[in-house]
Amino acid sequence: MSFEAIKGISDAEVLGKARIAEAEAKARQMLADAEESGKAALLAANSRAETELKALREKADQQAAEKTAALEREMLAEADQLRQRAKQKLEDAAALVVERIVGD
Repeated sequence: MSFEAIKGISDAEVLGKARIAEAEAKARQMLADAEESGKAALLAANSRAETELKALREKADQQAAEKTAALEREMLAEADQLRQRAKQKLEDAAALVVERIVGD
């Protein structure tokens, strides 16, 4: 084999190794970029989820407050009705007692 052929093979091997090293470096950089992009996407998704959760909590708190207020109004109205019935029954009982005492 001639010297030029050996030199050509040697140069090709050096060039091949350089290309392999370049490809490996590019692959490492692509992997690092992908990891960085993934972390950024994860942080953004987490932020959106926290914002949505906060909004849902606020909505749930508002609905609970509205239901509580409605139940409170209902209970107060029912208590008032019970007081009115009790008052009427007390008056009826007092009238009955007076009637029995006076009527005898």
